[in-house]
Amino acid sequence: MEQQVKPYNAETSKKSQVEDMFDNIAGKYDLLNHVLSMKIDVLWRRKLVKMLAADHPKTVLDVATGTGDLAIAVQRGTGADVVGLDLSQKMLDVGIDKVKKNNLEGKISMLKGDAENLPFTDNKFDGVTVAFGVRNFENLEKGLSELRRVVKENHSVYILEFSKVQGLLGPLYMFYFKNILPRIGRLVSKDNRAYTYLPDSVSAFPYGEKMKKILLSVGYSKVSYTRLSLGIATIYKATK
Repeated sequence: MEQQVKPYNAETSKKSQVEDMFDNIAGKYDLLNHVLSMKIDVLWRRKLVKMLAADHPKTVLDVATGTGDLAIAVQRGTGADVVGLDLSQKMLDVGIDKVKKNNLEGKISMLKGDAENLPFTDNKFDGVTVAFGVRNFENLEKGLSELRRVVKENHSVYILEFSKVQGLLGPLYMFYFKNILPRIGRLVSKDNRAYTYLPDSVSAFPYGEKMKKILLSVGYSKVSYTRLSLGIATIYKATK
């Protein structure tokens, strides 16, 4: 079981704190994401969509959809009907506006919901995606099991998540991640904890072989992963 890191120093559940945190930063989330990652996150999402497109999905669930960047990229890259689901209504509100601006209301629907209790029948979707969301699950194994439950047999769940840079650049990147990134995040978002939680949660989260073992332990038949940008992020493909 991974060490549980919560956004705020409070007795409430991680789930409710994650919801509050994303409600707090929703208005600045996209700006910060692109600035802090120097827009590399766009390339990472593009890579995930390319992998998913090879499965020719007709229906896709995007969990922890946030402001909808991955949902929109998935729809454009695959032509699938996409359901975006998130805990934070304020993040969804930003995403709903984005979907309207892109004239995709008929192809993408946005829904408030809990990744650990998905409101869908078994074997419903041709593919499931999650970008930077599984790290925020209160119960990782339960959430991963739910993703597996709703994807069809012989279809895959694609998870894009932060990992750890290996080699000589590792210490340099961790200095940026732990010291500079939180300061910029605090200045722009006005949430003192949100961008301290990010490096803390990444440090505590399993990645690579450890994450692969967890995915296999909850019932996926085959798991592979691809490191991106020297290991800053990783895409996991877990097949039911």
